Amino acid sequence: MRHLCIYCGSRSGNDTCFQRAAEAMAVAMLRLDVGLIYGGAKIGLMGVVADAVLAGGGEVIGVIPESLRQDEVAHQGLTSLEVVPSMHQRKARMIELADAMVALPGGLGTLEEMFEALSWAQLRLHSKACGLLNVQGYFDSLVSFLDNAVEHGFMTSEHRDLAVVDEDPDRLLSALLRLP
Repeated sequence: MRHLCIYCGSRSGNDTCFQRAAEAMAVAMLRLDVGLIYGGAKIGLMGVVADAVLAGGGEVIGVIPESLRQDEVAHQGLTSLEVVPSMHQRKARMIELADAMVALPGGLGTLEEMFEALSWAQLRLHSKACGLLNVQGYFDSLVSFLDNAVEHGFMTSEHRDLAVVDEDPDRLLSALLRLP
């Protein structure tokens, strides 16, 4: 079974389109028999995507640092929940378990996790695809920033292209997992 690591908000956002997009990504994953690797929380979009995969009979592996487990945000109904000592170990373990990574809308943590995965790909520490599910243009400014970094010589277009962007969960998942 292949696994997709999803980075997303511990909040749901102020528009139901974000929750619907998380559910749509779960449906696309279930259709292709792709398991979920994620941060292990029951709250926000993290909880939405985990619950949707579980409801469809899919596999969900959460990886959560001890500090957040103690804060009682850990999802108790997962296929498996790994508790690790630190956020750094959480991020490394999530990448290790996954075949590809994708960011759904979220805040600083989501961006930090995705940029670490992209940086590690740039440094050839892994060769796994990374993508952004661009729900209603949520990541448009970020994509513009990446394009601007290329334009100003701070990034190569090859490294910019490490971030696959699509608004459709099925197309994005197919591109990340290199499906026909």
